[in-house]
Amino acid sequence: MNDSDRAANGSDNAASRSRDGSGGPSQRPRDAATLVLVDTTSGVPKVLMGRRRAGQVFMPSKVVFPGGRVDEADKLVRSNDALAQSETEQLLLEMKGRPSEVRARALALAAIRETFEETGVIVGRTLTAQAPRSTDLPPAWRAFHDAGFEPLLSELCFFARAITPLGRPRRYDTRFFCVSANLIAAETGASDEELDRIGWFSLEETKDLDLPPITRVILDDLVDRLDAGPLGPLPHPVPFYHHRRGSFVREFLGDDR
Repeated sequence: MNDSDRAANGSDNAASRSRDGSGGPSQRPRDAATLVLVDTTSGVPKVLMGRRRAGQVFMPSKVVFPGGRVDEADKLVRSNDALAQSETEQLLLEMKGRPSEVRARALALAAIRETFEETGVIVGRTLTAQAPRSTDLPPAWRAFHDAGFEPLLSELCFFARAITPLGRPRRYDTRFFCVSANLIAAETGASDEELDRIGWFSLEETKDLDLPPITRVILDDLVDRLDAGPLGPLPHPVPFYHHRRGSFVREFLGDDR
């Protein structure tokens, strides 16, 4: 798929307005993050996805990767593991508002927390003696800690970014991370029920799912990332999808051309 095709498919009819009149042109997108878990053990890459409930305002009944908006708790939680500097630097590129490494780290933490809450999957490592006590953590992170783990940041790869077009009932500035399913530390089997029909799907199987247009575009970017080398931090161009003068465009972060 060429860049113009990706931009067109990613627009998701950007000129439309929400039915309830919300999501006006002045609505500022909120920081959000998504985690794409990739299982390559069978030789055919599979990704973890689930279907959003029909009653949700944003993308009802669509099949998506786990993820959601950044919580203040994600800026406060401590971990003995750090996001790779290469990924931090990419996250800081063209960051809206006041760029900071705290925000960059919070994006990665939000991706891990949301995945845990929505699927019960823990991307983490066993707690060490130096780990903070559960009572010292923000409430949103205590269940993760109580399961015996702290978030694993160092193996996450930031590989795409997309801003929800104007006119949507919710707008997000979403960063997409990927990580190997080999790094799943545990699966609790519990979820917040935001997603149902959670399962692993091959890239071929995703073609038959009811996906948002931008998710199909991100899957193409995932293929490009898998072709670039083993999963994990890797300096590489990060595609950035956003709205400009009535069109949804695809650029690369840090590309000054």
